[in-house]
Amino acid sequence: MRADRTPILVGVAQVAQRVADPQLAKEPLTLMIEAARAAAEDAGAPALLTEANAIRVIRGMWPYENPAQAVADAIGNPGAETGISCWGGNSVQSVLTESALEIAGGERDIVILAGAECGATQARARRSGTQLAWSKAPGQPHRVFGVELRMRHRAEASRGVLEPIHIYPIFENAIRHARGETLDAHMRRVSELWAGFSEVAAGNPHAWIREPKTAAEIREPSAANRQVSFPYPKLMNSNSNVDQGAALILTCVETARRLGLSEDKWVYPWAATEGHDTYVVSHRDTLHTAPGLRIAGRRCLELAGVEVDDLGAVDVYSCFPSAVQVSAAELGLNVDAPLTVTGGLTFGGGPLNNYVMHAIARMVEVLRERPDKPGFVTSNGGFLTKHAFGVYGMAPPRTGFCADTPQAAIDATPHRELAETFEGAVQVESYTAVFQDGEPTQGLFACLAPDGRRTWGNTSDRDTLQAMVSEEFCGKDGWLDARGAVSF
Repeated sequence: MRADRTPILVGVAQVAQRVADPQLAKEPLTLMIEAARAAAEDAGAPALLTEANAIRVIRGMWPYENPAQAVADAIGNPGAETGISCWGGNSVQSVLTESALEIAGGERDIVILAGAECGATQARARRSGTQLAWSKAPGQPHRVFGVELRMRHRAEASRGVLEPIHIYPIFENAIRHARGETLDAHMRRVSELWAGFSEVAAGNPHAWIREPKTAAEIREPSAANRQVSFPYPKLMNSNSNVDQGAALILTCVETARRLGLSEDKWVYPWAATEGHDTYVVSHRDTLHTAPGLRIAGRRCLELAGVEVDDLGAVDVYSCFPSAVQVSAAELGLNVDAPLTVTGGLTFGGGPLNNYVMHAIARMVEVLRERPDKPGFVTSNGGFLTKHAFGVYGMAPPRTGFCADTPQAAIDATPHRELAETFEGAVQVESYTAVFQDGEPTQGLFACLAPDGRRTWGNTSDRDTLQAMVSEEFCGKDGWLDARGAVSF
């Protein structure tokens, strides 16, 4: 790669709105356009908008078919190549990696990434019965990045294990059991971790919740912090009720110099990697580890030529506390140091697939303020399934931008067999209890059969549910019947 083709981030922007009336609120497409314009302003070059070769949007919860074309038209660049990502919190880094490789190879000179969600407006509209008149943005993008994957097995779904609010708490309880913690000690430790994220959000001008929350406020259920699924109350869940948008502008050294862009704002992608753990949780070897995360994440640091101790700022994907803890353990990160630059998906804001664009935009701001050490951003799609990583720095990478997908090494790690239909004695591997109106109403279990295969079960027994939220059930022996009910 020629040195003048080295990819750089030259402009970043984040936008948000807080409008009480959903009929008066801007739609996500408008936030994307505003963010793209603001990113060009941040770079000091409006010409970036009209000269961009490609505009790529991260897929979201909106009706648009080709939002990138609508953005292109609005910024005066209707002939730009358009693209859209598939679903997944890893998408931003994956699309940025592909864009950086294209720029390094001379296929593109300027790429704009944009994304936005208006989850707060959608929630208000649902509550008030308002029909949102958002644009359609019809058409077919030139490119689709990624592949839509099925990441839920029918054996999981048939037993009620369906959503992130089910699976990530199951990971959390497995972490507690592996650490040998009591329920109380575990909640205190995790709530203190999350209070640290809240503290960072208080200092992030773009964060959605800037009022700092104490560890006690985070762990104790209340009217404003309802219990969702054991052990997580609301303030330990990703917060998608946000109206936030962001944009990144990526170019190369040659183009940046031609446009006269100030070098003190350039941030270089040093290295990027991606990989995935088993597409369905049923086949994971354990529920408190993620070898794909470990292998791909450490490979990213290796390509960048840095160790964990060399890093300055870090942003670990933080949809739930279990994701942060697994990431920290697998990557060797210090959980006593700040592991976010935004405040995470609870406090910084969780605009679904587009969170990592906000993390990278904020990382750029932090690196500009503290340029002496590189930053590291992690991302996650699915259920700790799809991983993507990026190392960023203010200095040019020593060996040019590097990227890798070490999937063969990940695939060689141990897997577990699934017992899709099983009846008999089991041991609880992990579990959660799902709450409604302040009471546990459904218990979900990951179980191990005597031969080591994993199977799934549930319960609606009131006594069992009450016990599940007050005593340790990991390691408990039970009986799984043919309908999937677990009894003890």
